Amino acid sequence: MAEHTIKSPLPGIFYRRPSPDAAPFVEEGQTIQPGTVIGLVGVMKTFHQITADVGGKLVRFLVENEEAIRPGQPIAVVSDEA
Repeated sequence: MAEHTIKSPLPGIFYRRPSPDAAPFVEEGQTIQPGTVIGLVGVMKTFHQITADVGGKLVRFLVENEEAIRPGQPIAVVSDEA
């Protein structure tokens, strides 16, 4: 079982939900496909989608919702074993 790390392309605030009252984009343990949106990074009131570059099972998030992140910081771990 190989694990892949999804990293942030930019600095900002990481959001797991599209809005405060919405469900998270994905949950830990969920099977995802390449291109699945796992969260947003907010930078100066602009939001950028963070997508999975691999498919598999989202094992865990490495950052909390609304946590400040930096470029290249690992955000989530995906296992290729769905």
